[in-house]
Amino acid sequence: MNRRNYDKEMLDILSVSAGKRLLLHSCCAPCSSYCLTQVAPIFRTTVFYFNPNLDSEAEYLHRKNEQIRLLKETGAADLLDCDYEKEAFEAIAKGYENEPEGGARCKRCYLLRLERTAQEAKKRGYDFFGTTLTVSPLKDSEALNAIGFALEEKYGVRYLPSDFKKRNGYLHSIELSKKYDLYRQNYCGCEYSKRS
Repeated sequence: MNRRNYDKEMLDILSVSAGKRLLLHSCCAPCSSYCLTQVAPIFRTTVFYFNPNLDSEAEYLHRKNEQIRLLKETGAADLLDCDYEKEAFEAIAKGYENEPEGGARCKRCYLLRLERTAQEAKKRGYDFFGTTLTVSPLKDSEALNAIGFALEEKYGVRYLPSDFKKRNGYLHSIELSKKYDLYRQNYCGCEYSKRS
């Protein structure tokens, strides 16, 4: 079975979407750095910082401040910030604490963050919503895109498919992190990923 080429689908959408509004969920500045080089020249982009999965408020604030700094330095996008809502992650992780990294708990976390992005995009009149999570080689792009398309149906806001790791996206994010001296964490963010 042939897998869908989400990168090509994104490029096709970008080719006809100049000036449209995109709400782009971001997990951190390093991941958003490359993604923004792809979407910000086309879309009027707002980065949505919603990450209740992070294991502590200190980590949440550290990553958020790096995201803010990157956006100020590049001027690539505006920021829509959220409060640290750890209880939202704890609720979806309950009963899944022993799942392996990349398993069912992670899929539930993807849904939590993407659904909130879709809700905000709908509420605020964005044309599209998407996520930077697909830039990581450790994230399941098939699952992320399937969730995104299901939420498009549910909320009536177009989902921007992506596989930002394609075309050396992850490598470019590392290079941009060095250029902007960004804090790069060595775990996804939740207490379970930190343990493993």
